[in-house]
Amino acid sequence: MSSHSEQFASDNCSGICPEALEYMIQANQGSAPAYGNDEWTQKATDYFRELFEIDCEVFFTFNGTAANSLSLAALCQSYHSVICHETAHIETDECGAPEFASNGSKLLLAKGENGKLTPQAIEAIVTRRADIHYPKPKVISITQSTELGTLYSIEELLAIKEIARKYNLKIHMDGARFANAVAAMNKSPAEMTWKSGVDVLCFCGTKNGMALGEAILFFNKALAEDFDYRCKQAGQLASKMRFISAPWLGLLETGAWLKNARHANQCAEYLENQLLNIESVEIMFPREANAVFVKLPEHVIQSLKGKNWQFYTFIGVGGVRFMCSWNTTQSKIDELLRDIKEAIASQSKVQSR
Repeated sequence: MSSHSEQFASDNCSGICPEALEYMIQANQGSAPAYGNDEWTQKATDYFRELFEIDCEVFFTFNGTAANSLSLAALCQSYHSVICHETAHIETDECGAPEFASNGSKLLLAKGENGKLTPQAIEAIVTRRADIHYPKPKVISITQSTELGTLYSIEELLAIKEIARKYNLKIHMDGARFANAVAAMNKSPAEMTWKSGVDVLCFCGTKNGMALGEAILFFNKALAEDFDYRCKQAGQLASKMRFISAPWLGLLETGAWLKNARHANQCAEYLENQLLNIESVEIMFPREANAVFVKLPEHVIQSLKGKNWQFYTFIGVGGVRFMCSWNTTQSKIDELLRDIKEAIASQSKVQSR
């Protein structure tokens, strides 16, 4: 086990936040109807509708891969395709689950600066071919915040909405860090989703302080037809649903979902500012949410690993990703920074001999 009580590999590494845990404990008192027919699930779904200012359909799954894959499958037939960025999680880190769940819908990859799709890149893919031998584009999938820690502005979302309307495409949003995006942009959840053309959002609870659990919000309710059956067939219908929905209610009702996200973003901002003052460290992308991507000398990377720091270097763009969480502390960031500085200084001494 790692000697560090906190890590920067992922916000999946963090524990359960107090608000989510407290509501789970409350839901554990006595018995409750199974399969989502409990008061906790009803209250949580109603709160989502209030928060997003729309009568949407809400479903819960255990994890993000299932949420993304099942919701995309609901938007596609097997002969359709999904347009996404080349670094999208559905392409790089879900083991073909979107294709599996949809019985074959193909992912079509586009490039884009800072991990973002553009209307031009989308249109180039849509118009590339229109013959029956090619999977017909049906969905645009965007991630907010992106896999590179950047954000789609409202203007960028509206531009994608227009291209989607032009070609009759649906829009899926992977909201693995949607809370961090809301906190960073200071826009309402409604403005950032259905008012900007999003048909379905996969809203992550796991990275925001829950043990597990994702919420799938269909703003276009017609697209959710029989989705409950799809969840059941895929093994994603929790029998004790209240232990997913109650922690969600804890995050929503107390405002912890936004507080946690703001804290993670602020920690990442502090980390970025300190890294900018260290020679031999290069920030790779604009730090707009809770992820910091940096280029570090290889000897520094190995030194950090030798001291049991955990971080990712295989995101697909090179460099090192440091991710801050709801429970990241400044003291632990300072400890990481100290080890980076020591590794750089020790190498400088060797080179100067």
